Amino acid sequence: MSQQASPFDTLAIIGVGLIGSSLAAAAKDNALAKRVILYDRDAFVRGRAQELGLGEVSETVEAAVSEADLIILCTPPATMGAIGAQIGAHIKAGAIVTDVGSVKEAIVQQLQPVLPETCFLIPGHPIAGVEKSGPDAGFATLFEGRWAILTPLADPRPAYQQAVERLTHFWEGMGAKVECMDPVRHDQVLAMTSHLPHLIAFCVVATAQDVEAVTDSEVVKYSAGGFRDFTRIAASDPTMWRDVFLMNKDAVLDLLGRFSEDLTALRRAIRWGDGDTLFSTFERARAMRREVIEAGQDTAITNFGRDLTASKKSASDSKSE
Repeated sequence: MSQQASPFDTLAIIGVGLIGSSLAAAAKDNALAKRVILYDRDAFVRGRAQELGLGEVSETVEAAVSEADLIILCTPPATMGAIGAQIGAHIKAGAIVTDVGSVKEAIVQQLQPVLPETCFLIPGHPIAGVEKSGPDAGFATLFEGRWAILTPLADPRPAYQQAVERLTHFWEGMGAKVECMDPVRHDQVLAMTSHLPHLIAFCVVATAQDVEAVTDSEVVKYSAGGFRDFTRIAASDPTMWRDVFLMNKDAVLDLLGRFSEDLTALRRAIRWGDGDTLFSTFERARAMRREVIEAGQDTAITNFGRDLTASKKSASDSKSE
């Protein structure tokens, strides 16, 4: 645990998917909370969280938050406002409320009107995850070496700034790197680094299903590395990504317009045999890939360091069931 970490007495996690279960495991492993209380609207998920020993499982969201010093909302972005309204009257004074959504401005607009002024709303977004979901997918080291972005509100209270510091120490205690950012700026940055790539991946994989010149079985059988990685991204939770695109539509549409123009330029270069334009574009893209690796955001290891042995074993196990 980080020496700076300030443990909370009671942590409430609402939504026990990949992020929620990973938070519970990381908080326990790093002694960041004396109690971890979990709630999920799905009774099966609550039961599974209980079986996995992720923490105390509450049967109602109101009971889950009533004693919490830190409340983390790990539900789809579009649900935040309704959950905030449901728990608002049950949040104790001085509690910190944060979230893990990939969109920030819209979530602030949902939560700020329904939460009591006596709590501290500090939106957040850990940039970490895998394509798997559910309580069984979580693991305590998910946030190690990853960025956790906080988007504090313009709240001048000294106690609010102290709450931001406390939440920062919480994320650092799980091994994350923390940075504060304006909510609007966050949405613009993530539209480029996360939202647009996911949209393209969903589109490419959907197009592959619709192409009449080849069959689905041929696409799957002869999947090369590029298409394989598109399918990995496209395996992400459709409910969450539907909400992300609808709630961050201005930033996504702006970038999508720019991307469409650039794609048209490449299409024109291919049509007219303009190899110089193609080479220049590819070289610039390759240079940015090197920058990503140098920044520690990925690895140059073959297959990007992904464990193909584990993947093959998983596939084999699935076939044998």
